Amino acid sequence: MWDTLSRWDPEWTEQFMAMNATPIRRGVFTPEFVELLSIAIDAAATHLYAPGVRRHIRAALELGVSREEILTVLQMVSVLGIHACNLGVPILEEELDAFEARRAAS
Repeated sequence: MWDTLSRWDPEWTEQFMAMNATPIRRGVFTPEFVELLSIAIDAAATHLYAPGVRRHIRAALELGVSREEILTVLQMVSVLGIHACNLGVPILEEELDAFEARRAAS
């Protein structure tokens, strides 16, 4: 995707990449934390970018981040998907009630 964007609009892509790298360049967080945060962002249910997850896991391991730390990040970010249940289960309950009511009325 990035190669295509770069070919189609190199100026925008360059600006996006520069903006994206600014927080990392500032050095506020350790490189290990940056990789863990990047894993969380790429693995989040709202993003699901497998190449990024792989790249950041490799980088984290190279920096000495433990399997347990990476696994904990993945476990923590997995709760983002629970919102589907928070939204969907009450709707399912309402629709089942309405369906049963219609069925009983016919």
